[in-house]
Amino acid sequence: MHGQVPRTLFVKRCARGRCFPVTTAAQRLVILTALDIEYDAVRAYLTDLVPRHHPTGTIFEVGDLPGAPWQVAIGVTGPGNVDAGVLAERAVTMFAPAAMLFVGIAGALKDWLALGDVVVATKVFAYHGGRDDDAGFQARPRSWDASHRLEQLARHTARADPRPLREGGARPAIHFLPIAAGEVVLNSPSSPLARQLSSRYNDAVAIEMESAGVCAAGHLNGNLPTLTIRGISDTIHAAKADAERAGWPWLAAEHAAAFAARLVRLLPGPEQVDGAPLAAPRTAAPHVQVNSASGGVVYAVQAGNQSILGAPPDPGTPPRR
Repeated sequence: MHGQVPRTLFVKRCARGRCFPVTTAAQRLVILTALDIEYDAVRAYLTDLVPRHHPTGTIFEVGDLPGAPWQVAIGVTGPGNVDAGVLAERAVTMFAPAAMLFVGIAGALKDWLALGDVVVATKVFAYHGGRDDDAGFQARPRSWDASHRLEQLARHTARADPRPLREGGARPAIHFLPIAAGEVVLNSPSSPLARQLSSRYNDAVAIEMESAGVCAAGHLNGNLPTLTIRGISDTIHAAKADAERAGWPWLAAEHAAAFAARLVRLLPGPEQVDGAPLAAPRTAAPHVQVNSASGGVVYAVQAGNQSILGAPPDPGTPPRR
């Protein structure tokens, strides 16, 4: 019924000394990556992972991040804005998340960025839009600002936790600046594309290939809070192959994943952010899951509605996975 308050399941999730009721509305975040090395870096922080199959064949995993009150759904999109946007839409429809992060690696456009640095995108430029005629190329870009709440939480995370992002390593710099997203792997500071980015998107400090699609999906889903976090794996001012041989893509992916994990741990609980919801309530796609609790009690959740067969389970007994 319209306006009906969702009923609460008789279980609790506890983290950081606080317990939160698990409601029929999924209390999840989505973290997407483009490459397997990025996915593995994020996945390493999660426990109790369970696969979830989208009807079209896409496989996500849902797990817990120790120390955080959220469940996290993760997926790998492959390279490119188109695929990233399509799979982001599938993730939003399937999990009805409170927020969405895209975590991975990027190439530096500025020579002052160090390999391994982390860039939190304050704005994402889709730089390929334009008109090309006898007068030359005229840019018609699209852009998306980062979610204000998530950007502020990311800045707080960078200030509040000065530890290195990986054990035994130096702490990389955390930058809050725009990123450019297109469909080209750029590895030259003097190519026509590099000159275009320098003249028309001069405040973009890094380049990648997925965030425009993900930001578009977030925007078209009721302005779902969305944020991009990238580790710098190479630079257009040096050979990409040299950075790969030195292992920088793997290290940059670890840095981005570590910072994302810290951000999620500092994110206030699913019920509110400073007295207000992180995002408007959303309804997950229809999904049936049957769990057996102690005493032989069975309950099911379908399309956000709860059906209990028999007496409700003990509040202190979580459902079996």
